Amino acid sequence: MGSTDDDLSRIPSAAGLPGRPGLPGRPFDVPRKKRVFVNRNLRMDQIELVGFDMDYTLAIYIQAEMERLSIELTLKKLVEGRGYSREILGLPYPPELAIRGLMVDRAEGNVFKMDRHGHVGRVLHGLRALTREERSTLYRRQRVRLAEPRYAWIDTLFALPEAVIYLRLVDWLGKGGAPVDTDRLWSDVRASIDEAHRDDSLKSVIKAELARFVVVDPDLPATLHKLRSSGKRLFVLTNSLWDYTDAIMRFLLDGKLPAYASWRSYFDIVIVGGKKPAFFTDAAPFVELDAQTGAPLAEPVTALHRGRVYEGGNLVSFEELSGTRGDRVLYVGDHIYGDIVRAKRSSVWRTCMVVQELEPELATAERLAPKLRELEELDRKRRNLDAEIDYQNLVLKSLQRMAEEAGAGPADLAKRRAKAGLDDLRAALRDATERHEQLEDEIDFAFNAHWGPTLKEGNEKSRFGEQVEDYACLYTSRVSNLLAYSPLRYFRAPRDKMPHEL
Repeated sequence: MGSTDDDLSRIPSAAGLPGRPGLPGRPFDVPRKKRVFVNRNLRMDQIELVGFDMDYTLAIYIQAEMERLSIELTLKKLVEGRGYSREILGLPYPPELAIRGLMVDRAEGNVFKMDRHGHVGRVLHGLRALTREERSTLYRRQRVRLAEPRYAWIDTLFALPEAVIYLRLVDWLGKGGAPVDTDRLWSDVRASIDEAHRDDSLKSVIKAELARFVVVDPDLPATLHKLRSSGKRLFVLTNSLWDYTDAIMRFLLDGKLPAYASWRSYFDIVIVGGKKPAFFTDAAPFVELDAQTGAPLAEPVTALHRGRVYEGGNLVSFEELSGTRGDRVLYVGDHIYGDIVRAKRSSVWRTCMVVQELEPELATAERLAPKLRELEELDRKRRNLDAEIDYQNLVLKSLQRMAEEAGAGPADLAKRRAKAGLDDLRAALRDATERHEQLEDEIDFAFNAHWGPTLKEGNEKSRFGEQVEDYACLYTSRVSNLLAYSPLRYFRAPRDKMPHEL
């Protein structure tokens, strides 16, 4: 995984401090939770157009409240529209049952986490963790082909409630060994949560209580202003429709800086209903909307004007109408597939991924720093012990041959001493391995009791972590972290090393 360009994140303090325009300042360190991490070199001075998704990017949601509302509405639709027992309304649905990057196995009723090599690590069936033998039988005797319809990926924060509900109901419906149609259950959960989004029952509650669900980031207006002031044009490209987008963005930006009459003043182009990832692959036309009513206007779109609102569209038309193409565009989003993967596969846009989970996970890692250092030391110790045991095994075999040839005597005594030394080494390895496993469990439990850290699986990157590394040029926990960096900064990735270079 990448790091800040020099792991110091030093910038001139004048870049972000009022009252000292143009004056050189002393460098300072950006707090780790506010850093921008770098997977591939990116020169911000060459970026002309910066785009943003809205949900979980410009708008950071209060996850606990969002999950509570999503679960409540989904359960209600399962009961009222699909005949599920009202008892499910009273069950506990612990949010820690799901993190981003999990896979749902609809056929088996399992949810699992993979590493970057496709190796299935932890698996839950309902609330029960599968044993090593069960995991091996199901997922390690043939390759897991994630493109098959039986698998579904939990790749957004919006999707976490569906995994929580699914696991809880697999457990509840299967109590006493009762058979469960796990494939149908997943379809029902997905259909119910989609319906809650589609019929506006979810978003109408959010719009009515914005302060309950949406974080007002005080640094967001200044971040957008700083990018604009450096000569960059900004755009919004969101899948949310106009009425919801307008409500959220008013809440976040209206009245925050005197230079901007409304939230739309921050952006040169506003696109709603973008239908990503289809925006990057299909050829839907742009449609201009009446900003007051949201109604579509009849005239064909031949240019993307500042101060107007557009719906739909596609990548090719966007680049043509905006006058900016390829790697001169930086797109910031949270959705690994809809925002980041498709943007990279279908274009040469540069990408920045917002990983909201980084903030609490970095805080956890900081708290666990002594244990993490001990874990690294134990890794080194085990490697050294393994190597020494291999060597001493060779020595012992040589001494055994000598003893057999010479009979009892000095060689036999040396053999017994070598064997005793080898037993000591093996005991030390057992102790180190036991402590290593204990530490790993403690560290994983501190991140998430079921799944460990989001971007790791065991000592490997998780599949989600690998995709962040592969497709995001930059990643950070929120858009406003860009405020600490110059809009003309050269973000430099660390030199990527293979194991033989370490």
